[in-house]
Amino acid sequence: MSTIKDVARHAGVSISTVSHVLNGTRFVSEDKALKVRTAVKTLDYKPSALARSLKTSRTYTLGMLTASNTNPFFAEVIHGVEAGCYDRGYHLILCNSENNLSKQASYLKTLATKRIDGLLVMSGHSTPDFFELLKSHCSVPLAVLDCHVPNLNADIIMEAPEQGGYDATRYLLAKGHTRIGCISGPKDLSPSSQRLSGYYRALKEAGILPDRRWVIEGHLTAESGYQAAEALLNKLLNNGELPTALFVGNDLMAMGIICALQSEGYNVPGDISVVGYDNIELAAYTSPPLTTFHQPKGALGKLAANTLIDRIEDPNLEPGIQTLKSCLVERRSVASN
Repeated sequence: MSTIKDVARHAGVSISTVSHVLNGTRFVSEDKALKVRTAVKTLDYKPSALARSLKTSRTYTLGMLTASNTNPFFAEVIHGVEAGCYDRGYHLILCNSENNLSKQASYLKTLATKRIDGLLVMSGHSTPDFFELLKSHCSVPLAVLDCHVPNLNADIIMEAPEQGGYDATRYLLAKGHTRIGCISGPKDLSPSSQRLSGYYRALKEAGILPDRRWVIEGHLTAESGYQAAEALLNKLLNNGELPTALFVGNDLMAMGIICALQSEGYNVPGDISVVGYDNIELAAYTSPPLTTFHQPKGALGKLAANTLIDRIEDPNLEPGIQTLKSCLVERRSVASN
């Protein structure tokens, strides 16, 4: 195994020069830096993580609190975070909190003992208790994904959810639908509530009064989508007409809704059109394939990791809000009306 002495000898520079190039602790001429990087690659040199940590007072480790790593949306975001960490030479400790406050508190204490350099949070809820917990327990740079949190000293990395809900509803309006329902995610989640606001804004601009019976709150799972569709059908069974289209807050719920509608004898999109949100990988393989709005999940995760690492490496950087835009992916679950 190559050592730092081997790298210095191969590059024709001092050991301290190699150290400065690898750790970015002092200016080194581009000519010498290139020789060092070439020697590192040629010799396949791997710096000691412990030595690096002692030298820089950093562990080159990020922690991540997530609500679930089984939901395909979360899994794709986490994949982007891991890619960003790998590119920058950082490790990632992943903690699946399952939205349990005591579990979150326990993980925060554990991550503190690991001396993480920064924390990424992708929570499945936005309760004040959770964010108070973060404020009181988190002394490292912080980045929050897919959720806007007021009065928190953190980078916010998210898709523009209100615009996404607006665009999805406008798409259905452009297809000739005027009876449009919405199956939203939990209203205490800022992305879900903002997508619902976008839905209402689009209908208002079109001069359409929303039918509140067509608006149902789900829980971002396929099962809750199935139950929401059943509730909608039961509500309107004897009194009232069904919507001709549904905007659904995520793809898993949309899949559950399609399954429930088809089991009750309805054709999608012949009787009811369905548009989802997220564009998880499975969305292309439903029957019919799901028209949805693509969230740049991998890009969101990678941007969050890079933004947090930038602030770790330059403490003078101020945290800010960065938003990414979703875009339509047309498949076959929406028909013109």
